[in-house]
Amino acid sequence: MIRPCLPWPHQTLRRAAADVAEITPEIRTIWADMVDTMEAMPGYGLAAVQIGVPLRLAVVDCSTGRGQAVLMANPVVLHASIQLRPHEEASPNLPGVSATIERPRAVTVQFLNPQGALEERDFVELWATSAQHQIDHLAGKMYFDHLSAVKRSMLIAKANKLGRRG
Repeated sequence: MIRPCLPWPHQTLRRAAADVAEITPEIRTIWADMVDTMEAMPGYGLAAVQIGVPLRLAVVDCSTGRGQAVLMANPVVLHASIQLRPHEEASPNLPGVSATIERPRAVTVQFLNPQGALEERDFVELWATSAQHQIDHLAGKMYFDHLSAVKRSMLIAKANKLGRRG
């Protein structure tokens, strides 16, 4: 089921999400909805807080053919490369704007997988960018928080202006 994304500046987007204690049928349903929502955007990932679910759940799919979504509960970056990679980032929570953000080119992420097992996975390039973007969301952080105060203000003002037009 496709769920609506919360509009910025909804307070849920600024709060740290709660840990997931165990993988239940309800969690699997939320993940399925998140994948449907991500595919409908279209996007490379989605955090549960973006659709108003305050749990540490994320999905990432940067595969060319799609259908390779990595489902993560309680994801944490264990290691990050020193080499940075710039990428244009955006969010359905603040539509119509984007910004180039530099993030580590590769990360190792630990998370609970759909079977409830602790897993470590290496992500590189776009996969690493998307995983970090979703983990930021789960901590109450938006991609534009990586910008200077001036650039952040300009981006939000532009999004607000676009929102008034639509």
